[in-house]
Amino acid sequence: EVLRGDRIVNTPFQVLMNSEKKCEVLCYQLRKPVVLTVEQSKLVAERINEDYYVHLIADNLPVATRLELYSNRDDEGKKKEKEVQFEHGYRLGFSDATKIYLHNHLSFILYYHREDVEEDQEHNYRVVRFEVIPQSIRLEDLKVDEKNSCTLPDAAGSAPQEIDPTKENQLLFTYSVHWEESDIKWASRWDTYLTMSDVQIHWFSIINSVVVVFFLSGILSMIIIRTLRKDIANYNKEDDIEDTMEESGWKLVHGDVFRPPQYPMILSSLLGSGIQLFCMILIVIFVAMLGMLSPSSRGALMTTACFLFMFMGVFGGFSAGRLYRTLKGHRWKKGAFCTAMLYPGVVFGICFVLNCFIWGKHSSGAVPFPTMVALLCMWFGISLPLVYLGYYFGFRKQPYDNPVRTNQIPRQIPEQRWYMNRFVGILMAGILPFGAMFIELFFIFSAIWENQFYYLFGFLFLVFIILVVSCSQISIVMVYFQLCAEDYRWWWRNFLVSGGSAFYVLIYAIFYFVNKLDIVEFIPSLLYFGYTALMVLSFWLLTGTIGFYAAYMFVRKIYAAVKID
Repeated sequence: EVLRGDRIVNTPFQVLMNSEKKCEVLCYQLRKPVVLTVEQSKLVAERINEDYYVHLIADNLPVATRLELYSNRDDEGKKKEKEVQFEHGYRLGFSDATKIYLHNHLSFILYYHREDVEEDQEHNYRVVRFEVIPQSIRLEDLKVDEKNSCTLPDAAGSAPQEIDPTKENQLLFTYSVHWEESDIKWASRWDTYLTMSDVQIHWFSIINSVVVVFFLSGILSMIIIRTLRKDIANYNKEDDIEDTMEESGWKLVHGDVFRPPQYPMILSSLLGSGIQLFCMILIVIFVAMLGMLSPSSRGALMTTACFLFMFMGVFGGFSAGRLYRTLKGHRWKKGAFCTAMLYPGVVFGICFVLNCFIWGKHSSGAVPFPTMVALLCMWFGISLPLVYLGYYFGFRKQPYDNPVRTNQIPRQIPEQRWYMNRFVGILMAGILPFGAMFIELFFIFSAIWENQFYYLFGFLFLVFIILVVSCSQISIVMVYFQLCAEDYRWWWRNFLVSGGSAFYVLIYAIFYFVNKLDIVEFIPSLLYFGYTALMVLSFWLLTGTIGFYAAYMFVRKIYAAVKID
């Protein structure tokens, strides 16, 4: 909750169970209206122009504004269909061409469910829905008596409460409470918030992605298996034919294909962080899909993700250590330190810089200093030792066995065609996984930036599986083409190219910023792009790791199948 910037405070509204209030005045001392100074009026006017929302919680239910949309299905003016949608919170105010108005009267409508009990017992009441109808009523139109209760004017005869940012404003804050009985059970009271109006879109996109991915995987496996069978059969034929035939293709680079790359420590560290992320995301989505991380416990998702990332350090360290050993690395302590610090350090650095800007704005969205210290303690106290532990065991384990020996002298790499360029590879490899998860990405973005609830973890799990499959396939194809072109430097290139869909996510985030969000100021834009950079980096690590391990298994398989003198 703290990381998300939610701070919960008590409000002066007095609401008692099942007791109606026609109209009460809030903050009404000595029979005087509330006076907003010029500065306060200016601030309120600014906030209303920037579409600020107010969020209230009653009995752990967030307040919602009911929106009734009339969809004109029939032209002959028959019965118009009413569609009810809910908006989280309520708008602070509204404005027309020149004037700004503040919502100063709130009508709360609380729905309760009466539990069935035996005859002589008292009824239990449960709050099952919390709605508000905000209104703007001018000070002159409100009549107040001695007991702080007021009478509302007729709807026709009242004018809204205007806020003039250039002078002091006098106004009253009032509220009314209305209780209604409802059939909704307490267990299903969150359904109104979580009902998505577009589940069909999700099913459509999922089925679309599944079909595309299976179609492609069918084609790819057929092509690759047939080509490979032919290749392996050719390579394994009798020697007498081979004297006349000039060798070509991927068998030629067998002496160099497992030559350790440059910077093996950084590569293994990044892949270790990728494994850590992969385990965390898999478990979080799976647990959320089982319905254990409901949005009614605010911030449960963030907490689970943070703790899991720390504890998955064991797996990250183990895989990084084993890979580093395979790549002929010797300095395991430095490697473990690099694994534990590289990715989390970048994340922490970006978050800290962004946080300084939010602090400067005195926003509650800033993570307070004690929470930062707690996160640092978790990083150094849980994650770091676990990564070291995993790295130690991974480094002591037998390295991955490569089926062919590496030559002493590296081969010369022939001139590469233009389409073997790294950037072209990223563009080609990224489009399929991105296409498979594009629609879900839109919903996740709206959940993060437009204050919607995201609760479709079942879909997300399916999309995640599709993403893993498509990343692996693309990566195998790319590494096959690269080895056929007799370029054996595939380690880094494959890691970069497999994460190509992160590049498309970045482009989509920019498109979303320009088209969907109306952010004009510097700091909100900085926040958006800062957090987007974190998402893109994490996504690149995740997809790159999946692709790398798929390609590594593939390369070991094909070289184990050919006979090499």
